[in-house]
Amino acid sequence: MSSQSHLLRTRRFLPLFITQLLGALNDNVLKNAMVVLLTFQATTWTSIKPELLGILAGGIFILPFFLFSATAGQLADKYDKAKLAQIVKLLEIAIVCVAGVGFFVHDIMILFTSIFLLGVHSTLFGPVKYAILPQHLHKDELIGGNALIEAGTFIAILGGTLLGGLLAGSEGGTAWITGVGLLIAVIGYFSARNIPVAAPPAPELKISANIIKETWRNVQFARVDQTVFLSIMGISWFWLYGSLFLAQFPSYTKNILGGSETAVTLLLATFTFGIGIGSLLCEKMSKGRVELGLVPFGSIGLTLFAIDIAFASPGTLAHEPLGALALLNVASTWRVLFDLSMIGVFGGFFIVPLYALVQQRSDPEFGARIIAANNIVNALFIVVGAGAAGGMLSAGLSIPMLFAVAGVCNAAVVIYIYKLIPEFLLRFIIWMLIQTIYRLRVVKLDDIPDQGAAVIVCNHVSFVDALVVLAASPRPIRFVMDKDIFRWPILSFVFRSSKAIPIASAKADPELMEKAFAEIALALDAGDLVGIFPEGKITYDGNINPFRPGITRILERNPVPVVPMALRGLWGSFFSRVEGAAMKKVFRRGVFTKIEIVSGKIVPANEVSPERLQADVSALRGEWR
Repeated sequence: MSSQSHLLRTRRFLPLFITQLLGALNDNVLKNAMVVLLTFQATTWTSIKPELLGILAGGIFILPFFLFSATAGQLADKYDKAKLAQIVKLLEIAIVCVAGVGFFVHDIMILFTSIFLLGVHSTLFGPVKYAILPQHLHKDELIGGNALIEAGTFIAILGGTLLGGLLAGSEGGTAWITGVGLLIAVIGYFSARNIPVAAPPAPELKISANIIKETWRNVQFARVDQTVFLSIMGISWFWLYGSLFLAQFPSYTKNILGGSETAVTLLLATFTFGIGIGSLLCEKMSKGRVELGLVPFGSIGLTLFAIDIAFASPGTLAHEPLGALALLNVASTWRVLFDLSMIGVFGGFFIVPLYALVQQRSDPEFGARIIAANNIVNALFIVVGAGAAGGMLSAGLSIPMLFAVAGVCNAAVVIYIYKLIPEFLLRFIIWMLIQTIYRLRVVKLDDIPDQGAAVIVCNHVSFVDALVVLAASPRPIRFVMDKDIFRWPILSFVFRSSKAIPIASAKADPELMEKAFAEIALALDAGDLVGIFPEGKITYDGNINPFRPGITRILERNPVPVVPMALRGLWGSFFSRVEGAAMKKVFRRGVFTKIEIVSGKIVPANEVSPERLQADVSALRGEWR
């Protein structure tokens, strides 16, 4: 599998990436330049207190997400997203011109209008950029594409914030702000012209002007799949969490670290760099799959390092404000910077898989409207979070303790989500197993259907075969497992959480066997994937045992397609019966044992027989046991 960087050499991704990067850059250049300019020249522009201008600008920018996200989602589902991107970029050019007029005539209302229009620009482009990814990228590129988009976004936030501040402080700053903003917008437009056509999934959709009704409808689309909706809640929580840190950097730098304005940039750059690195590492750590196991891993880091900042923060200030370089000579600064970078890295682990999951599991017909619902909830969380943070600080809570409270709240929120959707925690356990014991290579799994019922059949080599298959599969699988395996504490949690179906032989427990076949039928009726090991037992010699006729009975009730699959390399590992009993000799083959998984062509139900499936699985496995 090639690295995600290959996407930057393809027309189906690079123009979108550049367009998104420049759009986010321009948003932050213009917004930050206006805030800095008005803050230092407030008396000549307005009677509004300088400390309120930043809050007011942020509120004006986010307002369009509440007003127009529903409409933006409808437009992106009805029309070609590439054309919409071009129109949005033309709007951006016009917005820069409006801002230029506001600078020229010193009219703050015109400037606030341009900030509002920048929010409209971002609102319209949001559903386009995320809903277009599943149309232009392959399944194994989705996580890498999202990683690059997220890394690019935060780099643009950092670059735009720095550039906006520099332009605002330069001689003839208003002209420079307008000129640079116009140049970025024009380049973004020409980049958008190269985005390939993205056929609309719902061209017959009628656009509704009822904002409230459509906003509620979009949220309902997102709630159809509970995992998708809770992923949106997780994404929104991250934006609340991240915006809380970003908003407090100036005060934290000045009042806690004793730093100057240049030191604020140091914290911002560290945090942004961490998110970029974490986002880009996602593709490597998940091996191109949408790996939900990274989400709990990310949430652990978000909690631990936020709490540690409270302990790492110094208790006394320097006599004079320290610049960025001088602040680096203070020992406690390095621990704070490390914590901030780790919050960014683990934030990347948390956010990228969630975005990819929403795109992957959303109904394509409603994809853009579900992204619009995500944007609405994001905006709501950011506003509520800002209000809560302001209330706690006004009540006397220190900024370091605010970070610690955020870390504790993060733990509570994610535990609640994982309790509702055990799949996240399940994937984390499986991911940790695969990362620490095995080195799994997915040779080919393209034959697993994206939707609908099917039966997965696989050879049975060890006690963790089901976990390996679950780790590799792009979809959840309900495995049919021997009832005795549910006695193992960790395995019991994993299999119960994945809704595995316990079974026993007719001789041992005929009632449980009949109940298992009934449950299999219900699962296939619901469109689930069901996994079975037709051998009925783990091999004692590494060879494939004869397939039993249970698959025939399953297909008589539910004639669904069957996907043959083979595991390679597990024989001789700790969990296999290579010497008669499994799990007796630790590190039997060391750590990071290489294993592989491969699927074969789908077998229609009317062509299935135990002998045919055994031959297919044997051919897939080959000589490597």
